[in-house]
Amino acid sequence: MTTVGVGMVGHAFMGRAHSQAWRSVGPFFDPPLTPVMTALAGRDAARTGAAARALGWASAETDWKELLRRDDVQLVDVCTPGDSHAEIAVAALDAGKHVLCEKPLANTVAEAETMVAAAERARARGIRSMVGFNYRRVPAVTLARRLVAEGRIGTVRQVRAQYLQDWLTDPASPHTWRLDRDRAGSGALGDIGAHIIDTAQFVTGQLLTGVTALTETFTHERPLPGGGTAPVTVDDAALFLGRTDGGAIATFEATRVAAGRKNALRIEVSGSAGALSFDLESLNELWFHDATEDAATAGFRRIVVTEDAHPYAGRWWPPGHMLGYEHTFTHQMADLLTAIAEGTDPSPSFADGLRVQRVLAAVERSAAEGGGWSTVEGNV
Repeated sequence: MTTVGVGMVGHAFMGRAHSQAWRSVGPFFDPPLTPVMTALAGRDAARTGAAARALGWASAETDWKELLRRDDVQLVDVCTPGDSHAEIAVAALDAGKHVLCEKPLANTVAEAETMVAAAERARARGIRSMVGFNYRRVPAVTLARRLVAEGRIGTVRQVRAQYLQDWLTDPASPHTWRLDRDRAGSGALGDIGAHIIDTAQFVTGQLLTGVTALTETFTHERPLPGGGTAPVTVDDAALFLGRTDGGAIATFEATRVAAGRKNALRIEVSGSAGALSFDLESLNELWFHDATEDAATAGFRRIVVTEDAHPYAGRWWPPGHMLGYEHTFTHQMADLLTAIAEGTDPSPSFADGLRVQRVLAAVERSAAEGGGWSTVEGNV
């Protein structure tokens, strides 16, 4: 097989980002499998047809189950709200389709466990699955992981992680599905907190084993686009402390009401011999401190992560020419296609997604119990 037919479910924000990635991965990465953008599935025929034409899909379906019946679709890309992830992904895997599923993997631990079980069944038949934590594929973040693994900052002692957005700061901002617990699972915690949990575990190579947490909803009702209001049933912000299985301590903050912050995913890792710092709003930069250098000149130094020697960067432009948010999805597709072609397990796996889901559940449990210590089940 030299090509793989892709069927995607959903065509809003993530659908557009994934479509861009499927279009660009072949020309820039020359993967061992060439993706064919076969079919786009959505609920509304007119909107889905228009999206398919605009985004480069060859056909449109109004029922995602049709993708499973099509012989020209070998991979299903799930870009829907979290309440449908488990149903679509499990059905696709059981039908013999490879699956890429957006994060967080599911809305509950039970759903995520069901998805992992389906992934294991499918894996025995050579069918692969991956969860879409795209920020792992920022070249600077992948470089940070490499430096930690090489021992460049010594033993990891502390992690500070934040994801700060402000799009819900105004109480008049309209209600969306992301504010409905039944559809989204949780608010800032699952939407963007999942990213910093995965990023921290990815960069350090350590798993969170327990947390103590607070969550808060500041605006309890928001206007609907067509008139009236609807209740907000998720958190606006989440704060928690944690410990890792490697002996480090960590602080996390996820909020969608941080006025003035647009998309500030930040992580700083402090070790016994140095430190690393990253901010998504300057995503081509990694700051590195080598504490073993002479104190007279030691300090954080900026690394512009655009060299051929840096992860992914050499497939794009000459050094110094910056990459953006959309490139992370292309890197994700390149790695997935390579894993499928080579018969290896792509990363992050559904099992990795479950590990994040268990942390999210522990955070919610702690917050509901007034901030008490909550063990992350399965990570201890």
